[in-house]
Amino acid sequence: MAVDRGRYTCVLPGAGPDDPTVTAMRARELGRKSVVVGDRVGLVGDTSGSSGALARIVRIEPRRSVLRRTAEDDASTAEGRLERVVVANADQLVIVSALADPPPRTGFIDRCLVAAYDADIEPLLCLTKADLAGPETVLDYYTELELPYLLIRPDSPLDALRSLLTGRISVLVGHSGVGKSTLVNRLVPEAERAVGTVSAIGRGRHTSTSAVALRLPAPPDADQDPGWIVDTPGVRSFGLAHVSAESLLHGFPDLVEATADCPANCPHTADEADCALDAWVATGRADPRRLASYRRLLASRAGETDPRTEPDPRGHPE
Repeated sequence: MAVDRGRYTCVLPGAGPDDPTVTAMRARELGRKSVVVGDRVGLVGDTSGSSGALARIVRIEPRRSVLRRTAEDDASTAEGRLERVVVANADQLVIVSALADPPPRTGFIDRCLVAAYDADIEPLLCLTKADLAGPETVLDYYTELELPYLLIRPDSPLDALRSLLTGRISVLVGHSGVGKSTLVNRLVPEAERAVGTVSAIGRGRHTSTSAVALRLPAPPDADQDPGWIVDTPGVRSFGLAHVSAESLLHGFPDLVEATADCPANCPHTADEADCALDAWVATGRADPRRLASYRRLLASRAGETDPRTEPDPRGHPE
């Protein structure tokens, strides 16, 4: 559920929401293997969850999905080579973006989509502050993707969102100010208490770079697993140095078909005269802003731009 300075908060199979969590540390035999939020682990020792009890993590089960990021896109830099696992075993990446104040940043959404498809988890676009602006511009930008989305207003019910979270492990990401924390607190009314509890093992702090898994409340008279959400307050962007240039296309399925007409080993850059992507866009089969975003990611991988300041297709910083 949480990781903080060498202490791991775990929940036992079948434990209810009011049952105590287990504090554990890594066993030496794990070596340098990292343990992250979402991992299924084997525990030995005192798993009672009582005050002062400490178990040991002796085994990490194979992960069925791994969401990764790097600090930068360029693999030739130290930051780009440092690959970080955000969460393991997630089913869904919920990309939270405001429609206004701050304006939507499609460059960030594109990065999240690449990371989701690369990790083989499903994306869901959650557009907040729908009372301040309409979604037409954003939805038009992604019209070819058939990207699932929800519109959220401050007073709107969350039944549709809860139904998409039920029985799944969903990771929430979003820039500061988009309303992600408000959304988490609406989904899990006890979220602040829960975060405080799991971070108490690290002197009561929930760092801006840590992830915390929160169990969703079970609806009345429901036997189905309500699911979990993973709050990631520190994940404001996704460096994609760990994603190959070819795999970047996973985030741009509307462009994939065009590459069949590209020459072998085509770099798909703007200076490649025989790249079929330009003709594909020119004939109206893809949005030119999508191609611009894809090529910007390619360029940032080569160290030609700074992905943190490069504007997105709508003129807003990523």
